[in-house]
Amino acid sequence: MSGRQKDRPWLMRTYAGHSTAEASNELYRRNLAKGQTGLSVAFDLPTQTGYDPDHVLARGEVGRVGVPVSHLGDMRRLFQDIPLEQMNTSMTINATAMWLLALYQVVAEEQGADAGKLQGTTQNDIVKEYLSRGTHVFPPGPSLRLTTDMITYTVNRIPKWNPINICSYHLQEAGATPVQEIAYAMSTAIAVLDAVRDSGQVPEEKFGDVVGRISFFVNAGVRFIEEMCKMRAFGRIWDRVTRERYGITDAKQRRFRYGVQVNSLGLTEAQPENNVQRIVLEMLAVTLSKDARARAVQLPAWNEALGLPRPWDQQWSLRIQQVLAHESDLLEYEDIFAGSHVIEAKVDELVTDSLAEIDRIQQMGGAMAAVESGYLKSELVSSHAARRARIEGGDEKIVGVNIYESTEPNPLTADLDAAIMTVDPSIEAKVVAALHEWRDNRDEARATEALAVLKKAAAGTENMMEATVECARAGVTTGEWSWALRDVFGEFRAPTGVSSAPVAVTAEEGTPLALVREKAARTAADLGAGRLRLLVGKPGLDGHSNGAEQIAVRARDAGFEVVYQGIRLTPEQIVSAAVAEDVHCVGLSILSGSHAELVPDVLARLRRTGAGDIPVIAGGIIPPADAAALVKAGVAAVFTPKDFGITEIIGRIVDEIRKANKLDPLEVPA
Repeated sequence: MSGRQKDRPWLMRTYAGHSTAEASNELYRRNLAKGQTGLSVAFDLPTQTGYDPDHVLARGEVGRVGVPVSHLGDMRRLFQDIPLEQMNTSMTINATAMWLLALYQVVAEEQGADAGKLQGTTQNDIVKEYLSRGTHVFPPGPSLRLTTDMITYTVNRIPKWNPINICSYHLQEAGATPVQEIAYAMSTAIAVLDAVRDSGQVPEEKFGDVVGRISFFVNAGVRFIEEMCKMRAFGRIWDRVTRERYGITDAKQRRFRYGVQVNSLGLTEAQPENNVQRIVLEMLAVTLSKDARARAVQLPAWNEALGLPRPWDQQWSLRIQQVLAHESDLLEYEDIFAGSHVIEAKVDELVTDSLAEIDRIQQMGGAMAAVESGYLKSELVSSHAARRARIEGGDEKIVGVNIYESTEPNPLTADLDAAIMTVDPSIEAKVVAALHEWRDNRDEARATEALAVLKKAAAGTENMMEATVECARAGVTTGEWSWALRDVFGEFRAPTGVSSAPVAVTAEEGTPLALVREKAARTAADLGAGRLRLLVGKPGLDGHSNGAEQIAVRARDAGFEVVYQGIRLTPEQIVSAAVAEDVHCVGLSILSGSHAELVPDVLARLRRTGAGDIPVIAGGIIPPADAAALVKAGVAAVFTPKDFGITEIIGRIVDEIRKANKLDPLEVPA
C-alpha cells in the first residue's frame, strides 16, 4: 500500500428496469445489496413516450425495455422499501420527464422525505430525442418550455436535483464524431440556459445555481485515448461558455459534471465475449484521468447485443467497476495525464473544431432551429453512413466481426435462449388490467380537475410543474398527462435526415454497390417498374432508427425508391402505406423486443388486403428462436446486428423480391 489518501469512487449504477414495478423493485434492492451505490431507472417505451399500456401503440412494448410506470401506484411499488431521501436516482426520461419527477417527488414525500434533500437526475434532453433516440412527443418550443419549467422548479424546491442531463450518449450511437458530440451537446446546453434566463423565473443572482445543476451524460467508445481527450475538451469548453456567455464567476458552478454509460453501439452479437474487454477499455476512458473523471458510471452487460441481460450479467458489469475502484491504485493519484503534450495537442484540436461547429449552429439560430431545419439530423445520418462504410470496407476493424472471425464454440451462449432474459408476454395484459383497476378506484372528479388546471397552465405562461405534481397526487395516468399537453402543444415528427444524406459508398464499376444496382435495375425492368420500391417501417414505439435510416440510405443509393415515414407507426399505418405506394418489399426494424407481436400483425394485415405476396423482411435485436418463428410465420428474411454488410442486405432484398415474384435468380454476384 502507498499510504496515499484514496479519492471517493464515482457513483456505480446499472441501467435497469423491466416487466413490472414489482419485478424492478426486487432487482433494484438486489443490486443495492451487491454494492451498487445509485439507481438508474429504465422506463419502458410507453412510459417514455406518454402512452398508457392500453393504447394501440403500446401493444407489444409494455415492460420490454424498461419498467412501465402509469401512475402514482406504480411509482410507489417501484421504490417500495428504498428510502429515497438516502438514494441517488437517475431516471432516463425525456419528453415525460416532468411527469416522472412529479411522481418521484410525491412518493418521496409519502415516505416522509424532505424534497429539498432528494438527489438524482432526470435526463430531460429532448434535442437528442429528435436526433437519435426517438422518444420525443411535443414540438421543440413546448418541449423547451417543459424543460425550463422543470429546471426553475427544482432550483427552488429540489435544489440538489439535476433537472437535466445534456445527453451526447445517443449522438455517438447515431454516428456522431467526437466534435459533433461536443458541439451538439454544448449547443443544446446553450439553448436550455438561454431559455431559463429569458423566462424570467430565476433572479439574476441565482442563475449560477441553475448552471451548477446542469449535468451531462456522455458515451465512451473503445478509442479510449480519444474519448478521454474528448472529456477534457468538454470540460474546457463548458468552463469557457459558462464564464463568458453567462458570467458565472464561481469555479465550482462552472465545473463540468457528467455521468457516463459506455458504448452499447460497439457491443457485438458476433463473439459477444469480446464485449467484456471493450467495456473495460471504455470505462478506463472516463476514470483514468482524475481531472476529467465521471461522477457516475453505468456499464452495459456483455450480452446486450443479444437481448435483455440477466441479473447475473448486470452483476458482472458492476463487479468490473468495483475491482477498478477498490483493488487498483487508480484513486490514489493526481491526474496521470497532466503535462502530456500528446494529450494536450488532441484536446486543443477537439476544442478548436468543436467551437467552430458551435458557432455554425449559433449562426443558424441555435440548437432548436438546427433541429427543425434538419441540419443536425442530416449530419448525423451522414456521419453514421460514413462509419458503416468504413466497417464494411475493412478500414475500421471490429474483432470477431470483420477481422478474426473464426472462433471456438462459446460456452456463454451454448444455450442462447438461456443466455438472455425474456419478458413474459402475458405481463402486458396484467399491467393493463391493473391500470383499469387504478382508474376505477381513483377520485375521478379530482383527476379531471387536475388535468383541466394542467391544460390551463400549458395554454398560458405559468410554470407547469405545480399542476403536474397535483396531477400525480390526483391519480392521473401517464397517458392522460401527456394527452392533455398534446391537446395544447400538438405532436412533432422529427426530420429523418434520409433524403439529404450524401452517398457514403461509391458505386463505381465492379464495386459491390454497383453490382447490387445492376441487380435492382434488371429486376425492376423484369417487373415493368421504373424502380424497385422499398418501404422501411418502424412499427410500435421503438425510436432507435439508426439502422433503419442506414438501410433506407443504402437502398436509395442502390437505385430503389424508398418510402420511409420515420418512427412510431402502427401496423395498420405501415400496411396502408405499403398498399398505397405499391411497394415491392416491406422492411421492418424493431430493437425493442416487440417483433413477436408486431411483425405477424403486419403480415396478417397484408394478407387481408390482398397484398400477402409482398415480401416482408425484419431487422433488429431478434434472438434465434424468435427469428425462426418469424420465418415460419412468413417473414422472408431476418437480419440482426451480426449482419453488418448493408450492401449485402440490399442485395438479399432484391433476391427476395425476385423470389416473391417468381423470377429466376440472377447470376449477378452481390
